[in-house]
Amino acid sequence: MMTIGAVLLLGLIFLVVLGMPVAFAIGIASMAALLAGDYQLIILPQKLLAGLDSFPMLAIPFFVLAGNLMTGGGITDKILNFTKAAVGWMRGSLGIITVVASAIFASISGSGTATITAIGGITIPAMKRDGYPSELAASVASSASILGPLIPPSIILIVYGNQVQANIRELFMAAVFPGLLLTGGFALFTYITARRLRLPVGEWAGFRSLLRETRKSVWALLMPVIILGGIFGGVFTPTEAAAVSAVYAFVIGAFVYKNLNRRNIGRIFYESCITSSIMLFLVGCSKGSSWVLAVARVPNSIAHELLSVSNEAAVLLVLLNAFLLVVGMFMEANVAVVIFTPILLPIAHACGLTTVQFGVVMCINLCVGLLTPPVGLCALLGNNIANGRLEITLKRCLPFTLIGMAVLLFSTFIPAFTMWLPAFTK
Repeated sequence: MMTIGAVLLLGLIFLVVLGMPVAFAIGIASMAALLAGDYQLIILPQKLLAGLDSFPMLAIPFFVLAGNLMTGGGITDKILNFTKAAVGWMRGSLGIITVVASAIFASISGSGTATITAIGGITIPAMKRDGYPSELAASVASSASILGPLIPPSIILIVYGNQVQANIRELFMAAVFPGLLLTGGFALFTYITARRLRLPVGEWAGFRSLLRETRKSVWALLMPVIILGGIFGGVFTPTEAAAVSAVYAFVIGAFVYKNLNRRNIGRIFYESCITSSIMLFLVGCSKGSSWVLAVARVPNSIAHELLSVSNEAAVLLVLLNAFLLVVGMFMEANVAVVIFTPILLPIAHACGLTTVQFGVVMCINLCVGLLTPPVGLCALLGNNIANGRLEITLKRCLPFTLIGMAVLLFSTFIPAFTMWLPAFTK
């Protein structure tokens, strides 16, 4: 049985190294493993359809669409204007605005790349005009963007929940405190850096300006309140919340802010369909590979080998986190979730982590990976927007990465940090 597991893993690595899209690589490697084990190939399309035939997975295309509608509909601009009026008087205010606005945007879009494109695309040029070094502007926006896949609603957690059949609402609630702590840590470090570099101090425009921007932005600010309040209050499921967010973004962008029109609405739907199709096809193919790994007992074998290293749960958890951090350096987060969840979850259980807690720990690890080379997708995107030197941008990202690791340790070794809120609301 281990033979088909080896065929799958080696075939997957070989095809990815050749440059084949990951979804196709997973499907072809799974086919090769089934043939090596003399299984019927009909198993693969059956598992693919089973992976897509899931009500929670509908949340992915709706959240992708909602994020694109926010950007095209002017909702993102309103969030930035409100944040500037609220904290624009602080030293390094543009950096802090970037962090806060990214957190608000994250509570709607669930995506890191969408966050760096929508928020960083606006604030990075503004920070450069205000005297920020290009690489510092890129590092602040790139680091803030990793809040996108962590703060609920998180696409990574939706994919993870579908993999393990976990309660997605509980996963979202478990990610609240880590997301808030990460936001606070990033904002505080940005403020300290601004004081050290003597970056410009914004002017306090007064309460009238704050009230005016709040009034103008109220429809945009209501969006995360409706979505998260509805999910945590039990009014609707995460999937229903995704549909509500897409409809709300369309209505506000088209009829309130009037930025959506026939010319851009078609492009927004087209881009959303492409992005969603790629992600859903990947999840579907992963179901076939997960079945092969389970039949080959690969997760059990890896768990046995790791458990033989040490009997101490703390040591195993450190090794588990180190492995996931390395995975995050090389692999896109959703891909890593579908490949490694069935392998690593038994190890996490053996170390005392619940399925929900491990989901958050895995999510934080992979979010930190968005800042680290050689892939570091958010860092690359931020650096491209800033036209900075990549090696300096990555160096500037290092303190933010360490803050992320500190939050990771809290989430790993203090179960109440992630599990208190889900338990409290039961």
